[in-house]
Amino acid sequence: MGQLPIHSIHSRPTIQLFQNSSSSLLIWVSVLLRKTSSYEMSSPAMAARLMRRFSSAASSLSCTQPWLFIGLGNPGEKYKLTRHNVGFDMIDAFARSQGIPMTTVHCKALFGEGMVEGVPVLLAKPQTYMNLSGESTGPLAAYYKLPLNRVLVMYDDMDLPCGVLRLQPKGGHARHNGLKNVIYHFRGNREFNRLRIGIGRPPGQMDPKAFLLQPFNKTAREKIDLAVEESVDILRTVIQQGFTEAAQLYNTEQKYKHLRVEKAPCDF
Repeated sequence: MGQLPIHSIHSRPTIQLFQNSSSSLLIWVSVLLRKTSSYEMSSPAMAARLMRRFSSAASSLSCTQPWLFIGLGNPGEKYKLTRHNVGFDMIDAFARSQGIPMTTVHCKALFGEGMVEGVPVLLAKPQTYMNLSGESTGPLAAYYKLPLNRVLVMYDDMDLPCGVLRLQPKGGHARHNGLKNVIYHFRGNREFNRLRIGIGRPPGQMDPKAFLLQPFNKTAREKIDLAVEESVDILRTVIQQGFTEAAQLYNTEQKYKHLRVEKAPCDF
């Protein structure tokens, strides 16, 4: 497997064209014009129409702030499909659904970027290991100069029944070490969006750390896979309608799901 491309602190991923100066936008337009056939460009009127169309599209993109979606987990084959990696699972599912390749390393994360419903979307899976997730998340938000209300962090939650999803606009870390580190690297600011996915609680006296690093059994994995697919629709709604509207829509639906499954065992 070849080495993934790496963005240094001085590099400019594609999405920067939608954020920076008007000169960058004009460069973007000129590149598109160069790709236009000589026949089309032979007409001054056609060239003028193309320039207006591309300039309008670029201007519209420049006014749209990106969404940064971050899934928490641990890198490496050892941790795939474990309870603590469902944040990665949600990012992977969304990336597949939108045809966004996660093939770049940027700010210590596997990273992808694309357009969804005309909105720039950034996807990241920190490769720092869970407890240092903020070392990637904080620099990513700073690099793109994003307000925290355009950041959404996805992670596992033992306080929710298996397969139940919950959108939350802010809050504490609830003893989740990855989330705790994210808050630390946001300088204590907790005003960022979250998408929690329930994994249930460990049975009996089982060590929570051991529970988190184990894979789901077949029944629980089916619940999680369904929830991960639901999360794709939730994220699309966040992009299309905004976080508040998405939370109002889906949290009510998930509340009834919660009531149905809260007494059902998740993984034992």
